[in-house]
Amino acid sequence: DGDTVTVLDASRTAHKVRLAGIDAPEKRQAFGHRAKRHLADLVLRKQVVVEWSTHDRYGRMVGKVLVQQRDAGLAQVSAGMAWHYKAYQRDQSPEDQTAYAAAEDAARRTRTGLWRAPAPTTPWDFRHARRAD
Repeated sequence: DGDTVTVLDASRTAHKVRLAGIDAPEKRQAFGHRAKRHLADLVLRKQVVVEWSTHDRYGRMVGKVLVQQRDAGLAQVSAGMAWHYKAYQRDQSPEDQTAYAAAEDAARRTRTGLWRAPAPTTPWDFRHARRAD
């Protein structure tokens, strides 16, 4: 989706990478498909650098994906295709925390991407509501 990519290493082994510091709309959510497409446009068939430090509970690497030194997660937030995932910001550097928060604020102010909606539902609330059903 808009916060996870699969990358191939030099030996063509696939690795799932969860972009640190963001949460994008789920596929069944408004802007879910647009967020996925935007991320694909950023990284598909491009050489990337993955800076990671941990795995999540699903076995995915969690980290930054850089395309020509551009942070794909920050690009998603700037384009209004993801939220800065503040619940996990402690795992980010202070510089990334500041940059991601500022990018979300700017996207909100300019009503970019998912911020066009009057009150977009966060992915974590969407997932919680689906589990409750």
